[in-house]
Amino acid sequence: MNIKGSTNIVGLIGHPVEHSFSPPMHNAAFESLGMDYAYVAFDVNPNDLKSAIEGADALNIKGFNVTIPHKIEVMQHLDELDEVARLIGAVNTIDFKNLKGYNTDGIGAVRAIEEVTSIENKNVVVAGAGGASRAISFYLSKFGASSLTILNRNLDKAQNLARDILASDLIGDVKSDSISEINTYLKDADILVDTTPLGMDPHIDDEPIAKADAMHEDLVVFDAVYNPNETVLIKEAIKADAKPIYGIKMLLYQGAESFKIWTGRDAPIDVMEKALNEYLGR
Repeated sequence: MNIKGSTNIVGLIGHPVEHSFSPPMHNAAFESLGMDYAYVAFDVNPNDLKSAIEGADALNIKGFNVTIPHKIEVMQHLDELDEVARLIGAVNTIDFKNLKGYNTDGIGAVRAIEEVTSIENKNVVVAGAGGASRAISFYLSKFGASSLTILNRNLDKAQNLARDILASDLIGDVKSDSISEINTYLKDADILVDTTPLGMDPHIDDEPIAKADAMHEDLVVFDAVYNPNETVLIKEAIKADAKPIYGIKMLLYQGAESFKIWTGRDAPIDVMEKALNEYLGR
């Protein structure tokens, strides 16, 4: 990487950030397009978030990705919010041109799913009711899913998320239930989206949220966990001859969306995917 006096800086803020896969992915993209940009990860203590945003703006940093634990808190330090980021109530991308916040997590998941199947008129089951579920569920609704079923261990959280999605008027059919009832809902589901951390490294032998015998071969199964690549849920989907979608695709496409927000250019998806796979030793 050739850093010059003219180099534009973008980056990631979170706490911690040292294990992030975003720097190799974005820097490979900038290099392949011959763009004078560099992507850097910044570990920002929650107490320093306000000064980090003000400092980045003063230093003419072009954009940030935002990860845990700053996605909600950062909104109060921005001038503007994209409509979907406002609905979701969390930001993962900042454009410093107008100090505007976006959320590209949901569109990342949607683009990953749409590589395999259209979302329009599909019955979708979403496991989990946290931040990732919220981001993805709003985008699934926006992209024309006919029904959403939110399943979670804590039923109150599932009910609250279902209520918020219905209130957005993006979709008319949203249900909620306990995750223990998942097998009942998978019979009529077209797409299963797992936003829980189950099976994430180092807990790779967790019990999956659903087993192969509850799946049918037309079911599309997307797991937002990307490390390991083949999670316990994805293994069950393969066993059932269902259609697996790997979490790395969501990481890839949310990154590509951020890239476009910052630069106005389409991201080189193939280059970014190759860099991710190399970084993960695949």
